[in-house]
Amino acid sequence: MTDVRPTVSADGPTGQSVLSTLFRSEQGGHEQVVLCQDRETGLKAVIAIHSTALGPALGGTRFHAYGSEEEAVLDALNLSRGMSYKNALAGLNHGGGKAVIIGDPETVKTEELLLAYGRFVASLGGRYVTACDVGTYVADMDVVARTCQWTTGRSPEGGGAGDSSVLTAYGVFQGMRASAQHLWGDPTLRGRRVGVAGVGKVGHHLVAHLLEDGAEVVITDVRAASVEAVRRRHPQVTAVADTDALIRADLDVYAPCALGGALNDATVPALTAKVVCGAANNQLAHPGVEKDLADRGVLYAPDYVVNAGGVIQVADELHGFDFDRAKAKASRIFDTTLAIFDRAKADGIPPAAAADRLAEQRMAEARAQS
Repeated sequence: MTDVRPTVSADGPTGQSVLSTLFRSEQGGHEQVVLCQDRETGLKAVIAIHSTALGPALGGTRFHAYGSEEEAVLDALNLSRGMSYKNALAGLNHGGGKAVIIGDPETVKTEELLLAYGRFVASLGGRYVTACDVGTYVADMDVVARTCQWTTGRSPEGGGAGDSSVLTAYGVFQGMRASAQHLWGDPTLRGRRVGVAGVGKVGHHLVAHLLEDGAEVVITDVRAASVEAVRRRHPQVTAVADTDALIRADLDVYAPCALGGALNDATVPALTAKVVCGAANNQLAHPGVEKDLADRGVLYAPDYVVNAGGVIQVADELHGFDFDRAKAKASRIFDTTLAIFDRAKADGIPPAAAADRLAEQRMAEARAQS
């Protein structure tokens, strides 16, 4: 479970700048940040709780070889704030949190380290619920769960739901249907040409939804094997050499489903699509990009809204996972996306700004009632 909207920054990689950022409410406003260290296992981790206004903070655990401890703290701050917004708009009774474990997961990840990490999460008494993220997997969450009951993203054998990519793709498809409804007056991609950049865990499921809906699909991926696997299953799909070629292709919808920063000063002017709606996190390279999209008449479905199917799934795990129940919740991404477009039009602002306002409104109402 990854994400979203990096807004916290510091003047430089110093402890002082990180602390000043933490207490700067207009950028951070976090409730709690915990630094975790276990000398025996080598664990160094940061757990950031941005908000519990809507309920216990929920967000994944990222395992990454950061350049410095300060960089790790800032990443945890950014990601946990983003999870507050994502969870609020997903209609979940959860606030936003995120954890990062410092180190190369290929070399330092051990069972003992994960068990130690689980003990730190457990010490928060349920204020933070963890799950998978970059560098952590279902098998890792099964280990963490041995020392921490507030763990989701587990395997079905471990009492969880397993891989969340199925519902992530389904939610993106609902966001795309809402985009079609808003722009063309019909909630279908039938007859539309959709370009999918990245056909890995989430992207290949999205392709299947689009084809079933009657869309023409064009794909690309840096991994040739991923492209070949999709074309074996769906020979009617067209492939192009790279993302640059896909962006310049004649498309109705562009779906970034790989790395962040896909929409930037170089790619936006080259876009032919009238809709951008994809699963990738942090698609806007900088805050001005969304205005550039709007100026070109491109409708942008905010990534952290449409890719929320994964967090909806892991949240459902806490109540004994039921796929149909979780899918029904993910279906509401259609209505949420439409509401955001309507709010953006009414307020004369870009969709991402409208999404932020709706999320902040829900959190403010929850705080007022507490």
